[in-house]
Amino acid sequence: ALAQHEGVFCEPASAASLAGLAKDVQAGAIPRDAVVTCTLTGHGMKDPDIIANTCKATDVVVDADADSVRRAVEEHL
Repeated sequence: ALAQHEGVFCEPASAASLAGLAKDVQAGAIPRDAVVTCTLTGHGMKDPDIIANTCKATDVVVDADADSVRRAVEEHL
């Protein structure tokens, strides 16, 4: 959810603080409008297996120039 909605890619263990927050908000222990800070300490690349197991992307081969890369990115968003 962090990567999809916020552009933050953290390792799963690092997202435990956010998972706990979501659980407490859902249970009503923390108000929905509360201001809360969650610390995410681990980058997602620390756990590359999570990418292989969850990513549905396929390889895209493009020419080695900026315009080709830009077009490929725009076509595959």
